[in-house]
Amino acid sequence: MKITSMTTYQVPPRWLFLKIETDEGVVGWGEPVLEGRADAVAATVDELSDYLIGQDPSRIEDLWTVLYRGGFYRGGGIHMSALAGIDQALWDIRGKTLGVPVHDLLGGRVRERIKVYSWIGGDRPAETAQAASAVVDRGFTAVKMNGTEELQYLDSWAKVDQCVANVAAVREAVGPDIGIGVDFHGRVHRPMAKVLLRELEPYRLMFVEEPVLSEHLDGFAGVLRNSPIPIALGERLYSRWDFKSVLASGAVDIVQPDPSHCGGITESRKIAHMAEAYDVALALHCPLGPIALAACLQIDAGCHNATIQEQSLGIHYNTSNDLLDYLVDPTVFTYESGQVAIPSGPGLGIEINEPYVAERAAEGHRWRNPVWRHADGSVAEW
Repeated sequence: MKITSMTTYQVPPRWLFLKIETDEGVVGWGEPVLEGRADAVAATVDELSDYLIGQDPSRIEDLWTVLYRGGFYRGGGIHMSALAGIDQALWDIRGKTLGVPVHDLLGGRVRERIKVYSWIGGDRPAETAQAASAVVDRGFTAVKMNGTEELQYLDSWAKVDQCVANVAAVREAVGPDIGIGVDFHGRVHRPMAKVLLRELEPYRLMFVEEPVLSEHLDGFAGVLRNSPIPIALGERLYSRWDFKSVLASGAVDIVQPDPSHCGGITESRKIAHMAEAYDVALALHCPLGPIALAACLQIDAGCHNATIQEQSLGIHYNTSNDLLDYLVDPTVFTYESGQVAIPSGPGLGIEINEPYVAERAAEGHRWRNPVWRHADGSVAEW
């Protein structure tokens, strides 16, 4: 079997899909995207196709290694996201060729299903609490929310009180047994992160995500190691080498690599197994589309330390299209009792509605991160 063509589709709301075709008619799908940089990732996929066209798609490890090491300059969000989508599509082809789900090729399942959480939005406590109650009523047992708006290095107690009030309102609305993840989103700098972690301790959080940016972890590790709140991060790390020092620091309890950003299924599994060696949990990052989620679930199926899965159904970014729109059979992602079953079909276990993908790609998107500024005019972390 040989790869004959590679086609990218930029589809709303902010996703990029990849179709890899072969001379035997087997087609694989991947989701190579970095939010806000879809055009750049698509261009990188096109550059990498110069090597891939004509290659045997079953040699996944070798192709991954060539695409990573063969260009001299390597790593980073754009390169690793392009490689991620390609890797997902290659695994999809391999599974379809053999008539088995990807997780069967990776040692088989250690679980039948995995817990999922739902994003909730709203800046005022009442709005966030109402959103939390609504998703719990739909059967979810865990939610995640943004903890703050923009914060200066040193900010006011009013901002701290607002964050605490938001979280308190959600806890009161959902009761003591629902998991609450609070995402600081890298918006919080070290001086305020110390304060917020302390103030949020009474609310029995599932985790705090990105309490500071990963590049500041070395100077903040002591605080994180001593916090009773589980600490999660990793969506802006792109390889096992990026995660190496993070795991060795002992400051992180949950790693969150994104299989559409960090080199795909091949690399995400290596990161997951590294984390297991440190007794660190896995919670794959995935505020993206259906191919990305399918790839995550194939990884979750075989990783003992996988504990919960992010998914984007109803997330505030999904305005013109949502998670299930591009699937022939959307019931493959049926949520029940706060969990989703591992897809058991061949390859990634989903069937893409290709005519609809082509239709929506004609519209495309130019999604960009918002740019925030502080009251003094300086740029704030979004």
